[in-house]
This record gives sequence, C-alpha cells and structure tokens, in this order.
Amino acid sequence: MSGVRVLVGTRKGAFILTSDAERKEWDVSGPHFAGWEIYHLKGSPVSPNRIYASQSSGWFGQTIQRSDDGGQTWEPVGNQFTYEGNPGTHMWYDGTQHPWEFTRVWHLEPSLHDPDTVYAGAEDAALFRSTDGGQSWHELAGLREAKGHLWQPGAGGMCLHSIILDPVDPNRIFVAISAAGAFRSDDGGTTWKPINRGLRVDYELPDKASDVGHCVHNIAMHPSRPNTLFMQKHWDVMRTDNAGDSWDEVSGNLPSDFGFPIVVHAHEPETIYVVPIKSDTEHFPPDGKLRVYRSRSGGHEWEALTNGLPQSDCYVNILRDAMSIDKLDQCGIYFGTTGGQVYASSDAGDSWQAIVRDLPAVASIEVQTL
Repeated sequence: MSGVRVLVGTRKGAFILTSDAERKEWDVSGPHFAGWEIYHLKGSPVSPNRIYASQSSGWFGQTIQRSDDGGQTWEPVGNQFTYEGNPGTHMWYDGTQHPWEFTRVWHLEPSLHDPDTVYAGAEDAALFRSTDGGQSWHELAGLREAKGHLWQPGAGGMCLHSIILDPVDPNRIFVAISAAGAFRSDDGGTTWKPINRGLRVDYELPDKASDVGHCVHNIAMHPSRPNTLFMQKHWDVMRTDNAGDSWDEVSGNLPSDFGFPIVVHAHEPETIYVVPIKSDTEHFPPDGKLRVYRSRSGGHEWEALTNGLPQSDCYVNILRDAMSIDKLDQCGIYFGTTGGQVYASSDAGDSWQAIVRDLPAVASIEVQTL
C-alpha cells in the first residue's frame, strides 16, 4: 500500500487530498464542480481509480459524475432516477400523506466485486442500482413495500443515507433511512424487512413498538463480522450481533448520545468511533469542545480523544457521512466539519491534525487506501 486518497464532498465543490503512507504531507486538488453541493464521493473497492460523485443543485437538479483516473477528469453519466410504477404516498411532517418526489442522491456505494455496479441512496428515500457504470439506474422498489407509506422525513429530509453491502453474502444489503429506520434484504434487494427491534423511541413515534419510523442517523460494520453492526441513532448508540434482528444500547458514558457519524477501526472490530454533539436542536460539541469518542470494547465504555482538537469555543457539526477510516497498518481516522476543517489521525485517534482548513462546509469524507 502506497498511500491514501481522501475524497471530500462539500457544499461548494469536491476536493481530493492525497498523501503517502506516512500521512504527514498532503496535496489538495480542487475544487471540482465548484459551487455545486457534493453530497458524496466514493471509489470502487476493486478499481480504485473509478470514483463516483453525487453533484446536486436546487437550480439544476441532480448529476452523477464518474472519474476513471482517480479524480483528475470527470464525466457526467446517467441522471434519470425514476420511481418504479406508482410509488403512492408517504407520511409528511404534519402526519398527512404526501407524494413521493425525487430530490437528490445522498449516498453512493460501489459494489465490492464489480466496478460497473453501484448503488445510490436517494431522497425521497429509495435505493437505486446501476450495472453499467452509472449510465442507467433502476429502483429496487421492494424496499418501499416495507411500510413505505409510514415513512416520514427527518429534519434533513426523507433520505436513504447509509448502504452496507455484506462482504460475505452478496445477496445481503443493509440500508438506513431518516426517518424510517434500518432495513435488510437477503435476496439482493428484491424484498426487504425492517430491522428496528430494540430501538428506543421517547417521542418520535406515537406507537413505541413500531417497526418503522425510527430516525437512524448512520450504521457501520467491520467486514470480518458482517452480523455485527453499530448504529448512531437520533439519541442512542446501538449495537446488533444478529444482523439487525435486535439491537442493544451501548451509549455508556458518552457526554451526549446524539450525533451523526459512526465508524469501525479497520483492524479492530470492537473499536468504534463517534462524535457526540449537544442535542437535536444544538448541533455543536458539548461545552464547545470538539471530542471524538472511542470505545475499544464495542460500546458502553468510551474515552474522549482530544489531542490536537480545539477544546474551547468550537461550535462546528460533523455530518453523518463526514467520517471515515483508512486501512493502513496504523489505522487512520478522518473527519470533516461544517467549519471546513478536515482532521486526520494516523494513530487510531490518539492525536489529530487539521490536514486542510477553510473549505466550504464538509458533507462527506471517504478514504481510499492505495
């Protein structure tokens, strides 16, 4: 492995940061697609120079961009995202029914085996798949049959923001939707089941035992243990060891169990990272201190990681897709803030440095280990 490539999506363009395996000096390329909202960029695990990007604008709509040379050049590919059949309606903020409307792509997830296959998570919540490198897209409409009429937007919209492809079982896919919950397919995306048993609901749902309607913020998996997933929920950090059939809270001693990102160490499947923020109305670090929290025991017991991070007067947020890891022997952790900083740790979180500052607000971070 020769180094890392950090793919940064921001509110005003995309940036690509590269370094060798020492991760001390960084080259910055960008902005690509200057002025556009770049919700997500992600590279193919089997062909690293194949990168997909979701480019969005309230004026000009949705564009999927693809690079085949590591982000040096780009070309727009297919942008027709059409719901299959008559999608019907879903819940609206006021409890009434509302028609489904495609707005944008929040998340792109390339196949673990084929560079031409890529999944897209959209708003209004739907899962699309392309098998021709993004030129054409087909909705996996069976997902909406999992009580889609009861799904309701979260504060950021009704978005499918998390897609996890099982590295062992190619037919198993996990997704998470705000505010509907987590769902699993065991047949390649044809049929789906809600996997939200054990998720606590204080006030979001009138039916506390409902299996849909939960505001899941993010889910993460270590590839060596595909039945174990971790979740950052709208309140609570959760864990499942049976592929989502049931969940247990592992928030432990966190100063706040509200946040957006959650990631798992590349080589230690029981080591997880979150970034707590104060509350669902105050999206900034508790006490104005930017702290990443690490658990080496899969939850419950957490330690604050502060070395190199601002510990006073810091009021940034870290969005759900704005944290990632590399796979070097000494695992690196990366996150971006709404203040335009990208922080990196080359020692699994023990110390941090800002590898770039003053970008537009960071929406997403993905890391490729080259």
